[in-house]
Amino acid sequence: MITVKNITKIYKSHIRQNNLFKDVFFRQFKEQVAVRDVSFSIGKNELVGFIGPNGAGKTTTLKMLAGILYPSAGSLSVLNQNPFDKKRGFLKQIAFIMGQRNQLIWDLPALDTFDLQRTIYEIDDSKYKKTRNHLLAILQCEHHMNKPVKTLSLGERMKMEFIAGLLHTPKLVFLDEPTIGLDIFSQEAIREFIKEYQETYKSTVILTSHYLEDVKRLAKRLIIIHKGIIMYDGSLKNIIEQYSTAKRIKITLEEIVSVAKIKAIGTPLTYLYPQLVFSVKRSELPEKIKQISQTLPFSDLTVEDVSIEEVIKKFLS
Repeated sequence: MITVKNITKIYKSHIRQNNLFKDVFFRQFKEQVAVRDVSFSIGKNELVGFIGPNGAGKTTTLKMLAGILYPSAGSLSVLNQNPFDKKRGFLKQIAFIMGQRNQLIWDLPALDTFDLQRTIYEIDDSKYKKTRNHLLAILQCEHHMNKPVKTLSLGERMKMEFIAGLLHTPKLVFLDEPTIGLDIFSQEAIREFIKEYQETYKSTVILTSHYLEDVKRLAKRLIIIHKGIIMYDGSLKNIIEQYSTAKRIKITLEEIVSVAKIKAIGTPLTYLYPQLVFSVKRSELPEKIKQISQTLPFSDLTVEDVSIEEVIKKFLS
């Protein structure tokens, strides 16, 4: 499905000089390595989490796999083709969905974009209607497709973006931060959709995300990239067990309490009234929640995983 061998991507950026004449006629450039000697392979029907901190090279790698960027060195094969040839048959088999980019037409209903996608990808009418209705049903958003896109919430728009991007049932799907900025309910809906879509259509999915929960819920295999270099390629379960051993308890206090009461529970990670945050080992979580309930007056309590950046930081330290 995907074979990547020692790909490197180097960007050249202009160094501005104080002298305008020199800056125009004798320009100087510096090189920045975005991806260095990256190698991996991904098989059919895999769902792989591809993670790393900001600037690690995630999106650059995905763009090279999709044929958007050309590597400075190395070779790759996607669906047994060279993605940079951008052949019609290849483009019909891939989809690239980015949480921070949209393809929906702002002033028109999403249905109009769906119809446009049907024409672009030359989808048979019966197949188009069947797939469209199925995807709408999974996301439970049939009632939104006739509304102008600009009237939809961010979560509703993202659902429509997924449908528009997947109407042609691609064999390979690149998902770049698909849940970024969404509320917890929309995040959950998108995760469930990705899981069901991948199981139904047997697509290979590469997912990048800063949300550990996205990767935990969807991927069994994890690739970690840092400063353009692959640092880990293996089981997600092993990484979580070794490097995500703590949970965050976030509390909203109803009233100011004494420092002694707080310290009786433990040293807080942060405390800025009314917000109080503790870092707790997974094994101690039930007892700690019980202790908090008996000691502190609070209006809200949530338990969260540490961020993906912290897991990576701990892994790299």
